Amino acid sequence: MSDTCPILTPEQRRANDIVENAQARMMDAVLAAVEGAAQEVGEAWKSVQTSEAPPPQDYFAAVVHQRMFLLLCGADAERMTGGDPVIAGHLIGNQQKIVEHYWTAKDGKDAAP
Repeated sequence: MSDTCPILTPEQRRANDIVENAQARMMDAVLAAVEGAAQEVGEAWKSVQTSEAPPPQDYFAAVVHQRMFLLLCGADAERMTGGDPVIAGHLIGNQQKIVEHYWTAKDGKDAAP
């Protein structure tokens, strides 16, 4: 395994920039939609006779996360059926590796946030 990064050609750099720019705009839109949904529900919630608080913004982020998980697995997101359990396992493993990398110390103890 090489520890060096390849030098991209101008065309490779341009293609990479196109993808990164689209990704940034997509994430801005997703984050704005999550925030907007929480605000919309929060406002509409005032018309409901309940002592419960409206769902927090994290609820809507979790909805997006679940929907994307099902999409990546090839499942029917509306019915929550089908999909590839092997891909699901790989996705979960990937998330576990992110936790290990960012929040677990090398000695196995939880790292400080």
